[in-house]
Amino acid sequence: MTDELILQGCVQHEPAAQKALYERFSAKMMAICYRYAGNKQDAEDMLQESMVRIFAHIHQFQQKGSFEGWIRRVIVHTCINYLKRQKKFHDCMDLTHAEHYVTRENHIPSIIQAKEITECIRSLPVGYRTILNLYALEGYSHREIAGMLEIQESTSRSQYNRAKNLLKQLLFRRNIVFQTGLKNTWSKLKKATSEF
Repeated sequence: MTDELILQGCVQHEPAAQKALYERFSAKMMAICYRYAGNKQDAEDMLQESMVRIFAHIHQFQQKGSFEGWIRRVIVHTCINYLKRQKKFHDCMDLTHAEHYVTRENHIPSIIQAKEITECIRSLPVGYRTILNLYALEGYSHREIAGMLEIQESTSRSQYNRAKNLLKQLLFRRNIVFQTGLKNTWSKLKKATSEF
């Protein structure tokens, strides 16, 4: 079933089309939710909310740009709204208080690098993780992030820099990224985590 047929069917509330949409996009959608969530349960809740929003608002897709891109935006906004409702985003901390994230030993070993990268991202404090995902992996500007999260643009920039430094330490410590640092690594991170 093509994206166009799925879209048409979902607009008509056809269960077969809704099932096809879920089967086609759920793995990628879950990977996005998993990057924002603090645990598997939260990621599953985010995915569930995202699916409800997608089905409820699918008629608003104007076929400008890709269908998958529209779905991705719905998911990102749903994840942000979920974090705001849980009041988890404001659990930010400064870098000195975040240092224990680098030294803790509760890393869950994984078979593929994408899972390791995702675990490192997920182990960041929620504010750092959210801004890192939005800026480096989703491509939003700091101005857009500030609007979405209802924070100052300067706060977005500083949280991103702290998140990037903390993630770099985690990736080095776990031998995922070596001496080359994070330069030119964001596209690899985006690809790896979106394929997870």
